[in-house]
Amino acid sequence: QVQFVESGGGLVQPGGSLTLSCAAPGITFSVYNMAWYRQPPGKPREWVALIVSHTSTDYADSVKGRFTISKDNAKNTMSLQMKDLKPEDTAVYYCNTFPMTREYWGQGTQVTVSS
Repeated sequence: QVQFVESGGGLVQPGGSLTLSCAAPGITFSVYNMAWYRQPPGKPREWVALIVSHTSTDYADSVKGRFTISKDNAKNTMSLQMKDLKPEDTAVYYCNTFPMTREYWGQGTQVTVSS
């Protein structure tokens, strides 16, 4: 079964930075619009950032100006650069197509922002 694989999460202090990575052997990234999603503790999963083709991007208001999404179609990878992290960014982060493809959900990567 093909699934996305997320990595790069961890524990970071408020104001810190992290870069998340997404890969998926067997999925051709260039075919899809791609996105990052996250699920905070006790809350439903939410959309965070979207990339269409190579350069057209959009962000949830809560992360605009702090997060940057990018995609490398040649390597079939995607990244999410996160800076000025806040405690409310604490969540499990996932990558998927946009709109999402149910069977592609991976395990996600945990990001915890805490002092």
